[in-house]
Amino acid sequence: MSAASAKALVLDFGGVISRTLFETHDLSEAALGLPPGTLTWRGPFDPETDALWQAMQADHITEREYWMARTRSVGDLVGEEWNDMQTFVQRARGADVEAVIRPEAVTAVHQAKAAGCKLAVLSNELDLFYGASFRERLPLLQLFDVIIDATYTGILKPDRRAYEMCTEALGVAPADCVFVDDQSRNVLGAMRLGWQTVQFDVTHPADSYQRALKLLGL
Repeated sequence: MSAASAKALVLDFGGVISRTLFETHDLSEAALGLPPGTLTWRGPFDPETDALWQAMQADHITEREYWMARTRSVGDLVGEEWNDMQTFVQRARGADVEAVIRPEAVTAVHQAKAAGCKLAVLSNELDLFYGASFRERLPLLQLFDVIIDATYTGILKPDRRAYEMCTEALGVAPADCVFVDDQSRNVLGAMRLGWQTVQFDVTHPADSYQRALKLLGL
């Protein structure tokens, strides 16, 4: 695949590259010293029992508002006042960053890279949630050509400017981008600009990555 015709794999980070906080309650409880079974909200894994998640999916609250509510409630459980998501993520996920990365993501990224595809992360809150040092501690991110993070740009998906910044930085046409995100509003934003898309299913990550690789011709 020549550089001029290279396709690009563009991934959201939270939920797509990393396992969701819903999937790692056991790790969070251990890191925070909470009894097993303390954290019960399950988001997309059990939406009927997570009213706050339902409100977010209905656009009554934003994704950031959802996670700030969870941040404050978990902070209360450990007897602290937490006012930023970064505190929650860094305290809950501890020092082992590799433990929360999806193996399916690692495989797909290496496969796309080997085939000559360009790689990008397009995130609304990578450093906001994980902290700036996280990138340095995760070797997988060193494989990416471009990281667009609204922590710094202030432009959140699905604003069309977020996607346009990404294609410009990659030097590819919108139709050559395969975008993977677990939020439907963000997928729709990419579709409006002519991107190829995969709605990532956090309950079936391998299937989602296989669909993305297929769109890349791999």
